[in-house]
Amino acid sequence: MTIEQELTKEGIEVIRTLDRITINSIAKSVADKLVDSFPNYNLNENDLFMRLSRLNMYVAKMPDSLSCAKYSYKNRSIYFNETADLSCINVYIIHECIHALQEYRDEKDHLLRLGFCNFTSSSLPGMGLNEAAVQLMSSFAINSNLDTVKYFDITLPTYSPSYYALECTLLAQMAYITGTYDLFSSTLFCNSLFIDKFIQLTDKGAFYNIQSNLDKILDLEDSLSFQASLLADTDENSKNITKISDKISKLRSQIQTLFLETQNTIFTSYFDKKFNAISTLVQVEDYRKKLYDFKDFIGFTDTYSFYNDYYIKKMTDLEIRRNEIEHGVSPSLALVPKKQGIIARIFSKLRKLFGLSDVYEKVNV
Repeated sequence: MTIEQELTKEGIEVIRTLDRITINSIAKSVADKLVDSFPNYNLNENDLFMRLSRLNMYVAKMPDSLSCAKYSYKNRSIYFNETADLSCINVYIIHECIHALQEYRDEKDHLLRLGFCNFTSSSLPGMGLNEAAVQLMSSFAINSNLDTVKYFDITLPTYSPSYYALECTLLAQMAYITGTYDLFSSTLFCNSLFIDKFIQLTDKGAFYNIQSNLDKILDLEDSLSFQASLLADTDENSKNITKISDKISKLRSQIQTLFLETQNTIFTSYFDKKFNAISTLVQVEDYRKKLYDFKDFIGFTDTYSFYNDYYIKKMTDLEIRRNEIEHGVSPSLALVPKKQGIIARIFSKLRKLFGLSDVYEKVNV
């Protein structure tokens, strides 16, 4: 399929080529923001400017389902929606420019990787992770604050409330575990620092399960968008209304389930492994704080209680581990039934006190 055919398939109609002055202005503004926002990556402002200014840039008519910009790796071009204000560099423009900077090609100019996304496989594994990483990086470049939104009946904190919100929330949870340095290094330079560190702190199976789920969420959201467009174009008296509505409802449910399952995998794979390594009282307190603070990153529904239940159980186990350390008892030999009974009763009361609904104040529906 030619690039023209792909553009037509996506509903993109080129209007004109962007003038050189505007291209240079965009390239300079994005380069400045990336260098200023990520000072620890040895980014060269002039190098970034040169790479971005050499891209082809066009103004085009674009469907509502797309953002105000889209990068095509096939012809190294960025297409800007005719409604976009190109004098104001927003998160969408930065997002597509980062995609252009991510490219890793072989000597024959074949694209091998785009950040986390592997282009040597037809299924493009890592696409969801990569889109989330680029969006999170773009949000940081414009100093976005953590906001709270509601999608698919999930209330969630995100740095990107209107674009890849679910994916960015899950990635922020992963970055809470690893830190952001390795994440953004891998995003820009196609290295394995982030993946290696996350696997080291959790396990390989957990990472690839999370990566796969992010890809699935991305695909489900695309399917949902398509069904929503069909519904909008369907006559209200059509028999297809019910069929399309049912599909939309099913897709929403699948996205919600997949998000919560992925979230649970992220924090249990990390905190289970971290718990097993606790051998000092300092590590006890570090674990307690780390698990408690994770509450600020989770998404929840009206019926979601997994994190609460997990927290209470781990706090009970943590008191037992503290007792073992204080008395010099091997964890495998420790028997403290009375103490454990007291702790269990205490934390059953905490179930009512430790409510996620108290964590979030602002909800945008």
